[in-house]
Amino acid sequence: MPTAPATAHTPPADSARLAARAVAGAVAVIALDALLLGLALGGPRALLAHTRALALLAVWGAGGIVLALMRPVRTHAPVALERESKASLIALLVVPVVTPAVGALGERLDLFPWFARAPIEWAGVALVAVGLGVRIAAMARLGSRFSPLVTVQQSHALETGGIYSTIRHPGYLGALLACLGGMLAFGSALSLPLVLSFAGLLGARMDREERLLERHFGDDYARYRRGTGRLLPRPWSTRG
Repeated sequence: MPTAPATAHTPPADSARLAARAVAGAVAVIALDALLLGLALGGPRALLAHTRALALLAVWGAGGIVLALMRPVRTHAPVALERESKASLIALLVVPVVTPAVGALGERLDLFPWFARAPIEWAGVALVAVGLGVRIAAMARLGSRFSPLVTVQQSHALETGGIYSTIRHPGYLGALLACLGGMLAFGSALSLPLVLSFAGLLGARMDREERLLERHFGDDYARYRRGTGRLLPRPWSTRG
């Protein structure tokens, strides 16, 4: 979320522990991804023989570790908050994790092979990499300002530079691209409802964020919103 850093600093020892914990969490998620893909494809041998699945695991592993290391280490000090239901938060975490496995199951059972062409499937792997790259770029721009919650922090300022100069929600764009790529990589549309539901969840969350930011920043956010696209750059600018 585009807010500025709080003034609290984390001691180096604590930062190292938090970073190690974040990397361990990322490794655990990759292990879960591998387990789910293995089950969906028919076992460990099927997984090891599936080049696209292995490529996805490599991309997820690299991207997950980078994102974990970039995770903020400050204490959250929100001055405004848009509450979300536990069900919505759980769905935002679970849906992108299970989407590729459902697609892999669809490939194994030959269900809805709408995208079962090698160029499309490998384009899906590439889309996952692009999506993670966009998400990394967004987090790199925000640094410790990133928050997993819909909040405004103390000592905040609106981020309008870098990738945020043309797109208001690049982190969500990256997440959606990665989820879509995870479906396309297996050529089956069995997981298409999950991708669409994830897009709906992200859309609802963006609505909540923008309401909060407009209440807090007023005309500054209204001008920024007029001059940028939500997920894609606008071909014209009306800022100012």
